Amino acid sequence: MAQQGVLLDQDQFCCSVCLDLLKEPVAIPFGHSYCRSCIEGYWDQDDQGIYSCPQCNQTFTPRPTLRKNNMLAEVVETLKKTGLQAAPPALCYVGPGDVACDFCTGTRKQKALMSCLVCLVSYCETHLQPHYDVPGLKKHKLVKATAQLQEKICSHHDKLLEVYCRTDQQWISYQCMMDEHKGNDTVSAAAERCNARRRKE
Repeated sequence: MAQQGVLLDQDQFCCSVCLDLLKEPVAIPFGHSYCRSCIEGYWDQDDQGIYSCPQCNQTFTPRPTLRKNNMLAEVVETLKKTGLQAAPPALCYVGPGDVACDFCTGTRKQKALMSCLVCLVSYCETHLQPHYDVPGLKKHKLVKATAQLQEKICSHHDKLLEVYCRTDQQWISYQCMMDEHKGNDTVSAAAERCNARRRKE
């Protein structure tokens, strides 16, 4: 009988301190594993005689002696040799200042490329694909990924702010234009942006 292949998730072999593939993995008393340099650096920066696990916050004294986890080191080396540790080039994990994909699950989310002003969600390249393939989603308005997605939405009607009210000097939705801003001097968002650009020039 053929042996079943085992699917490994590279995140299982990443250090939760540096978020990279484990280098010289060591296990601490509560079983979590880290790069030796990462856990030693973590403990060195706040050395007050009580040491904690960065993942579960369990504390212990004295500082434990760290020993290399040989089995885990071998698995990581195998991953490196087979190339499984490298994410496909399209995958780009979220970093400081990036917008995270709202659809990615797990501890390491991918960087969002676009935000949908209809769905009110930000998408990485993988999760954005249905917006290019599904006829109904193709009509949705996509913008460069933004953390300020809620600022583009009317808080009263949960609709996109697509109109500028010149009378009240504020961005409004079409619903606002029919209700509380009825009869006011309004223009489309695109027209107002063009006017604002001309005024700056």
